[in-house]
Amino acid sequence: MDVILWRHAQAHEALPGFDDASRALTAKGEGQAARVGKWLDRQLPDSARVLASPARRAEQTVKALGRKYKLRDELVPGSSAQELLALLKWSPELGPSHKGTVLLVGHQPTLGQLAAHLLGSTEAACDLRKGAVWWLRSRRHEDQWHTSLLTVIHPDLI
Repeated sequence: MDVILWRHAQAHEALPGFDDASRALTAKGEGQAARVGKWLDRQLPDSARVLASPARRAEQTVKALGRKYKLRDELVPGSSAQELLALLKWSPELGPSHKGTVLLVGHQPTLGQLAAHLLGSTEAACDLRKGAVWWLRSRRHEDQWHTSLLTVIHPDLI
């Protein structure tokens, strides 16, 4: 299974009295999302499932991909890596329940916590920068699941 983590692009800072989920992308963030979305669209298989946080900045980011997607509450800010594992139907003993590719568009620190968990890191969370993509691949080898980091791409490099 390939799990691709895409952190939302740069967004405006939260203003006092406004809901965090309503924060929109900045002009720079819109450019980041467009560049990464175009790159991702060329890399992703047609069968990839795309799941995104319902926060405005995450939905604006995923729209730049130009593919169908589903909004999932498990990806909201403040969710846990365990909630994302459950969303992926990932068993600690058996690994992922199905093959294929899943793109998750969400927030730090949750995406970084998931990456650290899947990679077996001793760190609590990996540092996914705004707009960046981390592409992870999990394969079964000698009755154990191994996850490797295939690529990390930052919007400034595209």
